[in-house]
Amino acid sequence: MSLKSTLFILLFAGTASMVRASEVPTPAGLEYCTVCHGSQLKGNANIKAPRLGGLSKWYIERQLNNFKQGIRGAHTSDVTGSEMQAMTRHLTPSDISAIANWIGKTESPAPEPTIHGDIEAGKNLYQGCAACHGVNGAGNQAMGAPRLKGINDWYLLTQINHFRAGIRGSDQKDVYGQQMKAAVSMVQSDPDAVNLAAYISQLK
Repeated sequence: MSLKSTLFILLFAGTASMVRASEVPTPAGLEYCTVCHGSQLKGNANIKAPRLGGLSKWYIERQLNNFKQGIRGAHTSDVTGSEMQAMTRHLTPSDISAIANWIGKTESPAPEPTIHGDIEAGKNLYQGCAACHGVNGAGNQAMGAPRLKGINDWYLLTQINHFRAGIRGSDQKDVYGQQMKAAVSMVQSDPDAVNLAAYISQLK
């Protein structure tokens, strides 16, 4: 099946219409991102699709390429990662660039909190994260560290636990993932993970 045919099925099967993300023009033929991630790319917790709006172009490109190359999403326990591998398989470099540019320019309302933890304990844990991701979670491209503020707290918690369990960051080619896998060694319990995600999610 061709990429265009696949996109047509994804776009129109059971979907009468679709709102384009914000007012930013969607790359032609690539609106299928909104099928899971929603209008304005604000995410859909029911299917574990995180908010994407506002993430940096360089980070989105890196993750899409990681999915496409099998660097991310190969672990048998990474269900959504496996789905993303399938979605990126036929993307061209120009497709990836266009998608990343679109996502980087798209904004949506900040997500509402869904998990609750000990903010002070989370703040203490975050001190080690701040060296790369910044004290306000704004990210640092020079260090390959993405923006964290504005990401769904449930998604942050999932990824923290994926790094802890080796579901993410186990591939030798995933340099930044391996760094994160080592960094989360400070998260020694499930409550720690909840507290850290809760703290990050309230950063302004």
